Amino acid sequence: MTQKLLRIYGFEYMFIGGNRKGLVQKFIGLFNYSYRLFRIMKKENVSLAISAGSPYVAVAGWFSRIPAFQFIDTEHASLNLSILKIFSDKILTPSCFIKKLGRKHSLFESYLELAYLHPAYFKPNPTILKELGVKKGEKYFILRFVGWEASHDIGHSGLTIESKRELIKLLIKYGKVFISSEKPLPKEFERFNLSTSPEKMHNVLYYATMYVGEGGTMVTESALLGTPAVYISSLAGTMGNFIDLEEKYGLSYSFKSSDNAFKKIEKLLKNKSLKKEWQEKRKTLLHDKIDMTKWMVKMIENTNDK
Repeated sequence: MTQKLLRIYGFEYMFIGGNRKGLVQKFIGLFNYSYRLFRIMKKENVSLAISAGSPYVAVAGWFSRIPAFQFIDTEHASLNLSILKIFSDKILTPSCFIKKLGRKHSLFESYLELAYLHPAYFKPNPTILKELGVKKGEKYFILRFVGWEASHDIGHSGLTIESKRELIKLLIKYGKVFISSEKPLPKEFERFNLSTSPEKMHNVLYYATMYVGEGGTMVTESALLGTPAVYISSLAGTMGNFIDLEEKYGLSYSFKSSDNAFKKIEKLLKNKSLKKEWQEKRKTLLHDKIDMTKWMVKMIENTNDK
């Protein structure tokens, strides 16, 4: 998916290897991929390495004697954080990040997702509605099912197959249902498969009536776009982003139990001005948070000037 998006946006890139499944394979990958990055950094005369919490970049940067800056917002990524604390030069997290990571840790008053979803950079395109076969004003819902194969997802879970059936049955009474899934969908759910190109996903989320799912990033993205978001996962309550979005702004809700989540969803759907209220909440959030992209660029420029 990453390569597909890079090609769509016209970026040049070097492929160092795919996602490895299981802790043993990921550990092997740490050495292989870090070494490949080390060689690239030396060959390309890299002066600064920046990533979204990549242990490969951290290790390669350390051995190359190149400063490595890490942006991360996932508190339960314990293995990654342990590596980043040793090998990175800076670890940058949202101000709502729960854990304290020592002297290398710096905070910013924003979310990583605002780097691309701030109104200065993202403009919703209503043509997505025609592509989805949705009429203007018609309700539709986005469901996200994850694969649970990331290192920080091991041992955690979300919706059962029975809960997924119940959720679809609940939502389809109010509007159309579309499913985005990391794994192939069971045959019974195939008719709900979201087939739009991945670069259009944020348009899909912006116009959706509600997002419900196991995918944490899409929870934040939906909330920042002014779309009600319901997160169902055993990880509920463990990440500062979601606590901030729920308790401070009322833009999303997190549940470990699908029963409690479904009750909340039904209550929300009875609100006839749901989307209007969420867009107002979004305005409050945007007023409080910094322009993430502008802040990142300034920080990097200041680093290079030293």
